[in-house]
Order: sequence, then structure tokens, then C-alpha cells
Amino acid sequence: MLILACVPRIVGALAACLGIGVSHVFFQEPEAERVSFDDQIRPILAAKCFACHGPDQAARKAGLRLDLREDFLSVAEPGDVESSEFFLRITEPNPEDLMPPPEVGDPLSQEEISLLRQWIQEGLPWADHWAFVVPETPPIPAVGDSSWPRNPIDAFVLAKLEAKGERPSPQASKAKLLRRLSFDLTGLPPTLEELDAFLNDGEEDAYEKAVDRLLASPRYGEHMARWWLDGARYADTNGYQNDFARQMWPWRDWVIAALNQNMPFDQFTVEQLAGDLLPEATLEQRIATGFNRNHRTVTEVGSIAEEWRVENVVDRVETTASVFLGLTMGCARCHDHKYDPISQTEFYRFYAFFNSIAEEGVYAEARGNVAPLLQVPRAMDEAKLYDLDTRRLAAEVELKRLEEEVASHLPLWEAELLKAPKVFFPPAKLRVVSAPIQGEAGPNRSEAPHLSLAGKEGSFADLGQALSVESNSPFSVSCWILAEKDGAVYAKMSDDDAYRGIDLLISPERKVVAHWIHDWPENALKVESKQTIPFGRWIHFVMTYDGSMKATGLHLYVDGSELSFDVRKDHLQGSIHTLSPLRLGRRHYAPYFGGAIADLRFFDYELSDGQRGTLRRARLLELLHLAGKDSENPLQAELDQLLIGVFAADVASTRREIAALEDQKKAVLRAVPTTMVMQELPQPRSTFYLKRGRYDAPIGDPLSAGLPEFLPGLPAKENLNRLDLAEWIVSENNPLTSRVIVNQLWQRLFGHGIVETSENFGIQGARPTHPALLNWLATEWVRLGWDLKAIQKTMVMSATYQQSSNADPQAFERDPQNQQLSRGPRFRLSAEELRDQALAVSGLLVEKLGGPPTRPYQPDGMWKELAGGAGQGPYVQDRGEGLYRRSLYTHRKRTVPHPTLAIFDAPSFEICQLRRSRTNTPLQALALLNDVTFVEASRKLAERMILKGGSTAAERLRFGFRLVTGRHPDEAELETMIAGLERRRAGFAREPERADQLLALGESAHDPQLEKVELAAYALSAAVLFNLDECLTKE
Repeated sequence: MLILACVPRIVGALAACLGIGVSHVFFQEPEAERVSFDDQIRPILAAKCFACHGPDQAARKAGLRLDLREDFLSVAEPGDVESSEFFLRITEPNPEDLMPPPEVGDPLSQEEISLLRQWIQEGLPWADHWAFVVPETPPIPAVGDSSWPRNPIDAFVLAKLEAKGERPSPQASKAKLLRRLSFDLTGLPPTLEELDAFLNDGEEDAYEKAVDRLLASPRYGEHMARWWLDGARYADTNGYQNDFARQMWPWRDWVIAALNQNMPFDQFTVEQLAGDLLPEATLEQRIATGFNRNHRTVTEVGSIAEEWRVENVVDRVETTASVFLGLTMGCARCHDHKYDPISQTEFYRFYAFFNSIAEEGVYAEARGNVAPLLQVPRAMDEAKLYDLDTRRLAAEVELKRLEEEVASHLPLWEAELLKAPKVFFPPAKLRVVSAPIQGEAGPNRSEAPHLSLAGKEGSFADLGQALSVESNSPFSVSCWILAEKDGAVYAKMSDDDAYRGIDLLISPERKVVAHWIHDWPENALKVESKQTIPFGRWIHFVMTYDGSMKATGLHLYVDGSELSFDVRKDHLQGSIHTLSPLRLGRRHYAPYFGGAIADLRFFDYELSDGQRGTLRRARLLELLHLAGKDSENPLQAELDQLLIGVFAADVASTRREIAALEDQKKAVLRAVPTTMVMQELPQPRSTFYLKRGRYDAPIGDPLSAGLPEFLPGLPAKENLNRLDLAEWIVSENNPLTSRVIVNQLWQRLFGHGIVETSENFGIQGARPTHPALLNWLATEWVRLGWDLKAIQKTMVMSATYQQSSNADPQAFERDPQNQQLSRGPRFRLSAEELRDQALAVSGLLVEKLGGPPTRPYQPDGMWKELAGGAGQGPYVQDRGEGLYRRSLYTHRKRTVPHPTLAIFDAPSFEICQLRRSRTNTPLQALALLNDVTFVEASRKLAERMILKGGSTAAERLRFGFRLVTGRHPDEAELETMIAGLERRRAGFAREPERADQLLALGESAHDPQLEKVELAAYALSAAVLFNLDECLTKE
């Protein structure tokens, strides 16, 4: 020790003789590791300085900006701490001058101050934020244990572990590995057959074959779609207060198909963001654009249309930026972003890409989908439409032949018309030949007298008190109608007196509807014809009523043929008399009728067959008289068509056949699913900077579409559109998308991303735990052609993924979140996986791709209780296979998410969500034990155990345990299960009614050959299995 103590003095003396400093000799202090601006300094500045001295100009204090180096140099001198105003202020002893001010937030720690001191001493080195730099493929690091890595992923992980003196975990058992892999790639557990095949496959590529099999499964697309639907905020209702149902499932099915087909992600992106703008866009490419129509839609009356249209556009901006760019761009809507270099002006330039969609902001009380939308015929729809079109074409050819054939008969029919016997009857109570039209009249539709109605608001005729009718008196109406738009033909009805009165409507479905009302809806008659009426040609309509106050006393006729009708209301008592005026073409709360009415007559008795025929011929005689002998008179063509209708039964029959085929086609088309899509306006809307983000506060000149300045690479051209944006998002110029998406894929496998804040790659987001690995994955994915299956295969083939999730307590303490990846992933299954697993292992799961949403079990009255009656009626539970489809297809009501899924942290789907929370609550245990789905699954699993598991309790329980966990139980576990089964069997034997109650839960029948007490005991044992940690957890 004495010698060592003298050495420095000797060396010092020698150094003095040689004229060199001691620091140049081998006793030089080891050089401190240089500070990293991006890793260590920027996070400090962002957390403690940027709120007042960052990108947000409006919030900036003293005009000082500390997020740019050139501005920072105004308060700091590179290499000179003592001369740097910045450092003096952060170490100022006087609280009034200290930065950041004590009242603003947490002060800088001593460690942070030391880092800032070192940074200034090192010359204020600066770097762009890591995520805003285009990734380059990093070199694969060398590792000490070259036998462990299976691909480059492992080299990056192992190099970091070795630097910390740590080792990776051993490989997981084959059984656990296959269970993990099956859930990760398909969302379902392996079957026993799949498990045995894998365990018995001793080939070196057994695991890779399992990976390829699972990636090729149609279950893969369903499972991956769940991830994408979270970010796309997909739901089956509009949201907000009304929360009416909508049809967006054709878009969901497009996603499943695209993922199963392994559509390259760049194409997947472009088609969803701008498929409608592609040259000669296909039906599928237009369906894909539903991605940005999944937002909520306002249908509440009184809402301001422009306000909510702006909200729709903002939602698209926020969703697109989050999903594809990992940016919190919505923070710049009302002011400049406080941390990221996104100004409010740049926000609205990005907003301009989505601002010209042909949409409204409010669709008052609209049920279902709203424009722009697209019909999506299924195969069965296309087959029906083809058949109807083929039959209609044949009927039209036949009609043309018949009309040519009867042309020579027209003069004979005119003569016959003149000779026809006339049936005389008392005059009409009221006859209307013409009347003044209020508002806009329709075009002239005949040279004969008629009333022409425009079908627009205010276009109707008011006849005052010209008519009085009573419910207990006979009544008839005769008129000629040329319908072109649905609405009220006539109405004499009081809006203020429970709608007392009468009306005649043509419905949107082109059916005849008649009301006779004393007090709506309890005291009224309402009938609706089963047949439709033709539009665009004159028809003769007659209604008769016998005064019985019964629907059986009503009769409807069109062109002499009686219509059958559905009775909607048949309880009329009391008077229908009202002082409200008789109006033609209008009824309150009904559309204005568009078309023409001629020779309208009201009678106070029932018309006979002969009287109806005479009234029909009367119009023909009138036209014949007006047309005279002039064959060129326009009335002659009208008369000829009416003559054919009266005298040529085969022509009239063929016309009715064509009309019926048209009606059938319309019915098929009405039932064809629709989906909402993106569609540009013919002329783009102007986009303005909105002060504080308010829809009614535009400022300045119109803004062109563009990106924030820190994201270069858009083509230099005018009038950029969504297609330009979509193509840029998957271009080599974009530093974010490839990183953002591979990070989301990593998160799905490992429970957390390499960047934990998968929705935020900005300055306030988390730093990547393995930056070089993230860059390698991002660039490798692009090299692979944006192949989703290929990059996922790369991840799951790694030794990192295949590690056991077991670790000693010290390892858990050092790295509780497994950020260093020293062990395999272990976390609770998602809500959908838990439910689907129970259905699968119990044998209940119905595997069927796509289609409308299903409605499985749900507590009665939830919608009414939680949504206050909003929406479209109560929850109607499915029967049969709808109860047992995968959870991906469960109806997603935004205001009342399905409770079983919500309890296990499924989102509400109101906004884009890229990370689900993962909670642990008593409600989850209660759901697994008591929810009908899990109780029924336990019952059906019990049946499988008894019928297929063997003849002894041990064999059956071992079989059930392996179905649920993927492994055999050990002897202690088996003994515990057998003891539990015996206790339950004894309990049910004492109280057999409890077994009946248990077995009655769920709609699937239980095997009547099985003894109830035995089945119930096994059902509770199965319920215990469903509650095991191994069942609930992916490990």
C-alpha cells in the first residue's frame, strides 16, 4: 500500500520533468460516457420546459423557444456552463427567478441538472427526434453466445441483455409454445389433435410448420381484424344519444378478407384511405374506404350540421394520424402542439385532405347508414337480381309484341266504349276537377283537367271544409292518380287532436296506406296494400268503406282489380269528424305527394262493381271527347294506353307482371346490405384555420392540403388529395408508418410495444427500449414488401418469442414489465379470446366467416337502463348459431358495449384506441363464474369430458384439464380436482333441484342420456378449469 501511495508522486515528478500533465499519463480518469440529447436531454426539456417555451406560439413565455437549437443558443453558451443563462436560471437559489417556476410543476432533480450541465459542457450537441428520422437498417450486433439467436431479432435482444450481465430464459415447453402461438396468430387455443400432432412431430421444422399452418388459417384474418377494428373505431351503431344501428360490417368483412389474403400493407393502407380515388376503383376498393366512415354520426334533431361535420373531419385527422403515424395531431386543433413540431395551421392543412367528403354533419333521426354509401350485394342477392332481370327482360319483349298486336284493335275499342251500358247512380258528395295549388305546381301531365303537384314543401291544394265524413257512415273515393313521388294524396286530419280524421298515402315502398283515426294510435283503422302501384302512368283508384268501423269493411281497387292489404290497426270507436281542411298532396308529418290527381270524387255510399266500372270508363270517354278525330292530339296516346288497360287483359296482365318484378327487385335491393364510404365532392370545400378549433370561427385565406413541415416528401403539385397522402404514408420518405405498425404488431405478441406508447411516437411518447431493433424491423418489413404475415413470422420464429415466461423473483423485480425481453410474454387474454376459448373448448363455437353482427346473451334491460331508451328498440337476443359465433362479430353498441367484453377491457369503440387497458377486478371472476356464456360452456365441456374423456373421473378430468390448458395435470392437481368433483356430486345429490337449475342455463340442449347430478358436478368442475390462471393467461 505504501508503494502504491508513492506512485502518483513519482509519476507527478516525472511528468513535471518531461513537461507534460499528469492527465496524459496512464492515470488519466476514465472519460465519462457522453450524454445523448435524444435519449436524455430532450425528455427533460419536453417535460420541464416545452409547455412554456416550446412549439406552441400562443403559450410561449418571454418569446423564448427551447425546442430549436438556434433559439436555445440565445440562452446557453456551448462548452461554458457558467456563462449560460439557461443553467444559471435552473440552479437559481431565489424561487422568484428559478426555472421552471416552483408553482408550475415538479422541479428539476439533481440528476437532471447534472445531465444538463454535462450537455452544455459537451457543446450542446443536438439531434432530431428519433422517430422523425427515416429509419436505416442497423448492423446486426455481435453477441457472446452466438448459439442462441435464431434470427437478427435475437441478436439485438441478446446484445442488450449481455451488456447488463443477464441471460435469456430457456425455450418454453412445446405445449405452452403451441398454445401461445395459436392465440397470437388465430385468437383460439389449439385443439388436442393439433397439439398431439405438434408434440409428436420430431422434425427440426415442426415449429415452423405450425407457424405456417396458423398463418394460413381463416381464423388468422378474424383475429388480426380485431386489432385493426380497435384502431378504426369500428362499431355497429352511430353513437351519441340516439345511437341508431348502422351497417358497417361489409367493411369489417373486407378487412378480414384482406388480412387472410395477406394483402400488402401499403395496398391495404392506400385502399382504406383513398380507394375511391384510385383509377377505375372497384367495389372492394370503395368498400375499403369505410375505414374513415367508422366515426360516430349525429342524428339528434336540432344539432348544428356544420359543427358536427367539422367533428367528423377532426376525427378522421386524429384517427389517421394515430393509426398510421403515431402522432397526437389532435393536440394542434385549438393551438400549436405544445411538444411536437405541429402548428395549428399545419393541423388544418392536414385536415384539408378529409374536408371535401360529400357528407352532412347531422342526419336528423336517420336510421341506418347515411350518405355517401354503397350497396354491397352478396352472392345470393346477385343470383336473385339476375333471375329477376332475366324474367323482366322476357316480359318486356312479350309486352312489346302484345302492344304491337293490339294497335289495330284501338278503333274497335273506342267504338265499344261508346256503346257500353251506363250505370246511373246518385251524384258524388264532392267532385274535384281542378283547384288552385299553393306553392309550386307540378308540370303539366295531361291535356285533360287534373291537379299537378310538385312534391315539394308547400305544394298542395287546400279545399277547406268541402268534405265531412264520419266513422259510422259508408264512404267511397274514386280518382285517377299518376304517382311520381310518395306522399299524401289527400288528408283531412287534425294534427292537434290525436290526428283525428282520414287520409290516403302512397308510401315510400309504393304501397297504398289509408287511415281512419279517432285517437292515434289506440283508436284507429290503418291498412297497407300488399301490392305496390306503378309510378309514372295513370291508374284508376277506388276505395270503399261500409261504415262498420272494421278493417273488413274497407276495400281497395286499382284499375278494376282489388288489392289485398295488411291490417296495421283495427280498433276504431268514436267519431273521425274534424274541422281540419281537406288537403290534396299534403298531410302533416308525411312527405308532399308528387304527381297528378284527376277526377277525384267522394261518395257517401259504397260503390258497386258496375259503378266502379262506369267511373273508370268516364275518364276514357272524357279523353275520347277531348281528343276528337285528331290522331296527332297528345290525348290520343294517353287514351290508347288507358284503352289497352281496360280491354286488353293480356297486356294489362303483362304490365302487372313487369311491375311486380320491378317491385321484387326493389325489395331485394332494399335488403342488400349497404356500407358507408368516402366520396369527394365535385368541387372541394375551402379549408380555413379555425380559431380555437371552433367550426364557426374561420380565419384568413383558404389553406391547401399538406403535411407538417418536419414530414417532407409529398409530391410538389397543386391540389393534393387523399390519394397523394395515402401513397406518401407508405412511401420511403415517411419515417413513421413502418415503425408505428411493426410496433403495434410487437405489442400484440409481447403485451407491450418496443415503444410503450404505441399511439404516441412524438416527443412526449416513450423512448424505444430497443431502438436498433425497431429500426431493423421497420426496414426489414419494407424490404419484405410490407408483408404482414412475413414480418409476424419473423417475430414468432425468434428465440426471443419462444422463451419460457417463467423467471426467478429477482428477474421479476429487476424488470417487472419484461422490457428487456429476458423471458417470454405472459399476460391475460383479451376479452374476445376468453369468450372464444370457452366456446371452442366446449364445442359450442360456430366457425363462420363474416356477415351481420350477432347478439349473444346479455342481461335483460341493459340497453333501456343505460341508454335511456335511445336507439332502435330493446336488445333482441339471437337464437341458435348467433349465440356461438366468435366475439369479433358481437354487436357493438357504442353507448352500451357488450358487458361480458367490457368487463375484460374491450373498448367502447367511440374513438380510435391502439392500446387496451388490462385490469384485474372482482367483476371479472364473477363473470367467469356466472355469465350465461361461461356457465353454458362449462356445461358443454362437462358433456365432452363425460362422453369423450374416458370412463373414470381421473380420465375425464385429465381430458378436460388438457383441453383448457394444453398440458396434463400433475398428480397433486388431479387429486385436488377429483376431491372437488366428489364434493360437488354429493352436494347435487342432496339437492337435485340445484342441478336442474344449473343445467337449464343456456339455450343448447344437454344430453338427456346423461345423469343430471353427474353432469352438474362435472359442469362446476369445468367452471373451475375456466377460472384457472393458466386458462386466463397467455404464457
